[in-house]
Order: sequence, then structure tokens, then C-alpha cells
Amino acid sequence: MKPVGFVGLGQMGAPMARRLLDWPGGLVVHDVRPEALQPFLEAGARAAGSPGEVAESAEVISLMVRDDAQVEEVLSGPAGLLATAAPGTVVAVHSTIAAGTAARLAALYGPRGIEIVDAPVSGGAPGAARGELAVMVGATDAAFARCRDVFALWAGHTMHAGPPGAGTAAKLARNLLHFVSFAAAAEAQRLAEAAGLDLVELGKVVRHTDAVTGGPGAIMLRRTTAPVAEDSGWYPILSHVRDLGHKDLTLAVELAAELDVDTPLARLALSRLATDLGVAP
Repeated sequence: MKPVGFVGLGQMGAPMARRLLDWPGGLVVHDVRPEALQPFLEAGARAAGSPGEVAESAEVISLMVRDDAQVEEVLSGPAGLLATAAPGTVVAVHSTIAAGTAARLAALYGPRGIEIVDAPVSGGAPGAARGELAVMVGATDAAFARCRDVFALWAGHTMHAGPPGAGTAAKLARNLLHFVSFAAAAEAQRLAEAAGLDLVELGKVVRHTDAVTGGPGAIMLRRTTAPVAEDSGWYPILSHVRDLGHKDLTLAVELAAELDVDTPLARLALSRLATDLGVAP
């Protein structure tokens, strides 16, 4: 069995790569910082002096670098992976990159027999350390089959989103929810603060109840965003969510007006909730 490779041993890359020390064929790592390599050498991995040296032996190689420019440099720079990668090599990019980058790179290097896979992750450094990351993979069926067992060492959930580029689209959609939710949380905190509440204790309530109910992901169960037919089994469920949400958002917006707190996200949600749930009256 061939070794696997990992390039980029930062906050996310290092805990992911540590899980690959158990790969039966061994692990080859590269980072520009010698201090990042040392723990892996001590654990039995082999250090490479360049990305190209990683590709001399590894046929499934993960990249966890900062951005599109670094991905391009690792792939095609003077000492890049493509200088030595043999046909059949799978290169998985775990960085969150631009939506079109993976598809462009896959089209560019596919004729050379190099499979470019976009496989961004979600779950942060704690998830990486526990081997519980979610990975969203944009890959051909053949490339996905090649890297699935490697990813399983550090991922708790693997989604084959579609062809190259689909993994990035999935990550961007997931992070849209993530950061819009952060903005909504800040808006809720402003309302709570104006009402004289303890924000830390309220945060405990939010984390507790989201762990029970599933949070926003709890409604992401349909395969379409089309309006829900009234004879569908989803209609009574989502119409109940609509009615409850309309009542509670109305009360929250009224309280915000009384306390002179601006809540634009709440007002927007109130105006769009029924339509976005697919159960507009």
C-alpha cells in the first residue's frame, strides 16, 4: 500500500494529518515550517522537502493551505506536486477556495491523469482532533473511491457532493448558514441585553436547545426548495413551524421596538419565513 501525503500542517492540517499516522502505507508530510514537521517525524512520518517530493511516493495527497494562490503554488510552482506526480495521483484540496477553482484545475490537469478533488471540511480544529469533521467532496466517482478510506480516518461524515467544484459549493452554502446565524445571534444578544438579560446564561440556553433540536439544520430534510404541496407529509410540519415562527418573530420585533433595538434580520425573517419554508399562505 502506498503512503498518503499531506501538505500544510497548520491549525486544521496538523490534527487532520495526525489521524493519518495510522494509514497502513505510511504518511509523508510537508510544511514550510520545520517546527511543524518535527512532531510528525517523531511519530514515524516521513518529511518531504517540497510538495514535489511528497508526490514522488504518495498517490493520494491532501492540501490544507490558506487560499487559491497557495493551492496553485503547491500544485504548479517550481517544486510543486505536478513536477513529480504520476498519472493516477489524487490531489484533495481541503482549503475553502473560490467556487470555480476546483473545476478549472480538474479540467486543466485531468488530461495529465491527475485527479483534482475539492474536499473542504467543517467542524474546526476540535472536530479534526477527534476525527469528526464533515467533508464535502467534489470528485469523479473514481477519485472519490480512491480517497474515501483516507478521509475516513479524520472525518465523521463524508458527502460526495458531485463533480469537482461541488464540494466547494456545498461548503459555501454551509458557511452562509453559519455566518448569517452569527449575525442573527448578535442581533438576539442586543435584544437580550436591552431587556436586562445575562447574555452568557442565554448562550447556554441556545447551545442546550440547539443540541436537542438540531438548530437550523433541523429543517434541511427535503430534497428541494420548491413550495410544499398541501397533501405532502411535510406540509403540516412546516406550516406549524411557519405559524410558530410568525408568532414568535412578531413578538420579538415588537419587543425590540419597545426597547429601541434595531433588528433588521428578524424583520426580514418575518417577511420571508413562510415563503422560504415553502408553505406561504
